[in-house]
Amino acid sequence: MKVLFACGGTAGHINPAIAVAQRLQALDPQCEVLFVGAADRMETELVPRAGYEIRTVTVSNFSRSLSGEGLRHNLRSVRNVFTSTREAKRIVRDFAPDIAVGTGGYVCYPVLKAAAQLNVPTLVHESNAVPGLTTKMLISDVDRILVGFEDSRRHYGDPSKVFVTGTPVRAGFTDCTKAQAREKLGLDADQPLVVSVWGSLGARVMNEKIVGMIAAAGENPGFRLIHSAGKSGYEGVASKLAERCSFDLLQHGYDVRPYIYDMPLVMTAADLVLCRAGASTLAELTYLGKPAVLVPSPNVTNNHQEKNARVLERAGGAKVLLEPEFTPEDLLETIRGLLSAPETLRTMEQNMKSCGVPDATERIADMVLEMVKAYRN
Repeated sequence: MKVLFACGGTAGHINPAIAVAQRLQALDPQCEVLFVGAADRMETELVPRAGYEIRTVTVSNFSRSLSGEGLRHNLRSVRNVFTSTREAKRIVRDFAPDIAVGTGGYVCYPVLKAAAQLNVPTLVHESNAVPGLTTKMLISDVDRILVGFEDSRRHYGDPSKVFVTGTPVRAGFTDCTKAQAREKLGLDADQPLVVSVWGSLGARVMNEKIVGMIAAAGENPGFRLIHSAGKSGYEGVASKLAERCSFDLLQHGYDVRPYIYDMPLVMTAADLVLCRAGASTLAELTYLGKPAVLVPSPNVTNNHQEKNARVLERAGGAKVLLEPEFTPEDLLETIRGLLSAPETLRTMEQNMKSCGVPDATERIADMVLEMVKAYRN
């Protein structure tokens, strides 16, 4: 069996594809895998690191700006659609896959379009609560559409093509229990842990709010905080904290880092998570059943992070705060209010877990095998 994966742009699109590829090869050691991505993007680093070959096509996003530069950019992107589809057809013909799987990113359009035109079975996974532009463009071409949430099915006109599979999570989230994770981190059993993370590079506005929250909480916050300031934001955060806080941060429960390298362990140990609302992050939260305060990024296409976050808020697993509408003091009050209400947190845990699909990787891999078998017959 040969499987062609198309993904790119962000780790949230790439890691699920890698997880499914690994599962397929565990089920069928003879399974051949090839990835297709965009040149000079994150996938060209992450995919080879996972041990897979990747080929690239010429693809770019579309700008929503009506400026002259935005229009020129979109003209280049339109040209790239035709170029990338030709390139994708060559790759599909050369590799001759039994199925093509897209897990997000603009590269999915030319690859799955080309595969469909060459009579290769296709499926696309949409991890966000509402379909993005690429998925919308592929609805009539692909054989199946896989979504992360049951709530997402209502956004598609033909429900017979839509299957709820959840979104695969990174390896490591099944390694230990919450109690074991807390022991490994050296945390007291009765010491609440709040984890704050806003992406690998950090987020300037949220870093400023966290600095203000730490200053407001002072020497007796009532919880321990692990905050990832991001590699590009850490020095600025450390400098501002030194100016505003005269006490020893670590001694008083504030662990501010450039990056959380042991994220599965830290998130497993957490009582409450503060974060954005990207689809992969939410898949991890629902997998673990972690109550969360979600602050959607206001700088994403089609405001999809807020739409993701509202799904979990409606389910009772998360509280949503909009970035421009709260102060550091408001955030501190929200955290303390939740931590002081253990019954509320337990209910949020249950509600969050009810939104998750713990066997998402297995579901998608099984569907791939089913489609290949049906096509061969």
